Amino acid sequence: MNRTDRLVAMVLYLQGRRVVRAVEMAEHFSVTERTIYRDIAALGEAGVPIAGEAGVGYTLLRGYHLPPVMFTAEEASSLFVGGELVKQFTDPSLQAPMMTALEKLRAVLPRDHQDQVERLVRGTMIVGRGLGLGGEPDGQPMLLPVQQGVAQRRVLRMAYRASTRGEETQRDVEPLGVVFYGGAWYLVAWCRLRQDYRHFRIDRIHRLELRGERYAPRPDFNLARHLDDHGAQRDAVRARVWFSREVQERARRESYATLVEETTRDRGTEFSVYTVSLAWMARWLLSFGVRAEAVAPKKLRDLVRKEAAEIARRHGA
Repeated sequence: MNRTDRLVAMVLYLQGRRVVRAVEMAEHFSVTERTIYRDIAALGEAGVPIAGEAGVGYTLLRGYHLPPVMFTAEEASSLFVGGELVKQFTDPSLQAPMMTALEKLRAVLPRDHQDQVERLVRGTMIVGRGLGLGGEPDGQPMLLPVQQGVAQRRVLRMAYRASTRGEETQRDVEPLGVVFYGGAWYLVAWCRLRQDYRHFRIDRIHRLELRGERYAPRPDFNLARHLDDHGAQRDAVRARVWFSREVQERARRESYATLVEETTRDRGTEFSVYTVSLAWMARWLLSFGVRAEAVAPKKLRDLVRKEAAEIARRHGA
């Protein structure tokens, strides 16, 4: 961030708080306290009414406000993706205010930014809660440029390794959506190398270039329909699981794929579900304790048994 941008950001930061200490601003803007002192002096010389008191902090005098600052397309897109997370991961009481706020934001965006945001919203899905949001943000450095590719319909050139030990391949892809499922973020794209739709784990992208080339829309592609079809592909395994009544709501909420009711027994229900990772499902089922059971396939039951035995060993049983 250059100094001009930082000075504007400092006024906005002060505008949103009653009193702010120099050390807080230094930490927020990743600069030294000495730099903050110089910036405060520069703002004062420019006519910004900032009052300061030693040992207390700085405050912006009442009545002074900057005019509304326009969001960039990337900032607006991030807020709308955040709205999708709110819808999926928070209490319903927060969802309505968030949606209202986002509609107000959408209304004031320039038309070209509205179009980009709309493409990204249509191309982003959070499927179930999984086991967290795919690690720390620092572990997903490619997520933002991937989202930009989806929003702007720009071709991505990337070096990708399908597994930790797999061979790295160079690919040009047309990014069509960003999806979180099974504990990880995925790029759904048309792969020009394979001439087919592919899912790429974003944390396995090693190098990424956002190309200037824009690809033509694919009107026959629908992300939700594609994900439903993907659940029945050969790389997915059909499993049967049992949940007690007490935890079925949580199981439906957290499952990254649809739970289909099969039979009722033992004050609970057996469900069928497709999974791309039996190991992940075994760990997920264990998080329910005795209120969940792996029914089939045998490999899933063996994985649960092995994981449970290791837990017991670690606890001295």
